[in-house]
Amino acid sequence: MHPATVSALVLALASTVLTQVAYLRQHDAAAALPVLSMRRPVHSLQLLLHDRSWMLGFALEGVGFLLYAAALSLGPLALVQSVLAGGIGVLAFLTERMGRRRLGRRERSGALVAVFGLLLLSVSLIGGSSEGKPGSTAQILLWLGSSGAVAVLVFVFGRRLIGQALACAIAGGLAFSVGDIATKVATQGGWRLAFVVPLVVGYALGTALLQIGYQAGAALTVAGIATLLTNALPIAAGTVVLDEPVPSGAYGVLRVAAFVAVVAGAILLASPAKAPGPTATTPDPS
Repeated sequence: MHPATVSALVLALASTVLTQVAYLRQHDAAAALPVLSMRRPVHSLQLLLHDRSWMLGFALEGVGFLLYAAALSLGPLALVQSVLAGGIGVLAFLTERMGRRRLGRRERSGALVAVFGLLLLSVSLIGGSSEGKPGSTAQILLWLGSSGAVAVLVFVFGRRLIGQALACAIAGGLAFSVGDIATKVATQGGWRLAFVVPLVVGYALGTALLQIGYQAGAALTVAGIATLLTNALPIAAGTVVLDEPVPSGAYGVLRVAAFVAVVAGAILLASPAKAPGPTATTPDPS
């Protein structure tokens, strides 16, 4: 394996660990704050910025992003995202250890199925993990615009249908995917540095949505679903709009199986069963 690819994998692994620690800290901090709302952005932002625990989580997330950007400058989007997508397993571990919250059977199963899918995805990348092409600007913009539009629709209309936590998780994951794809395009340099604009908008919107979701649901559910979407969509975008190679034969079958497993894991995480014991009867304060 090329040294640059090895460096990209190491940087991506460090990024996902820091990011998942940050998500857990932000969840605990946001859940303890007064109600956050998109209708009062300045007030909500002030609440977050004055909370030291949340700011620490935000700082960790920032460092994780810098490591992620460095990884993208060295390796293909699909390969880097496959490593970051494994963060759902890290988050499940941290939820039990740091969050002192026992996972329910459905949550644990969802995390395991998702991690299994990501393991298959990593194996499939052996058959096609080289850099693709710069991609068509029109196709990239269409992908980013469509993802952003769906995120807005899910947030506006989805809260009544599927609940605020799940709606914010899906919309936040879509927004973060916009930021991730824009980051990859921006690292190509030249005039494509202009993609810093959707990068900032995507990450800002994704961060805001997750904080609102954290007040309505558990960290593993909200951040877990967001993480799966944040990584699955850029992996698909790497193939569709950046022409990163798709493996043939057995590796291609593994990639399809990987996406099926990731989707199944997301469904399990989206509707966790109540855990046995005290947590089954005590309402979640978040």
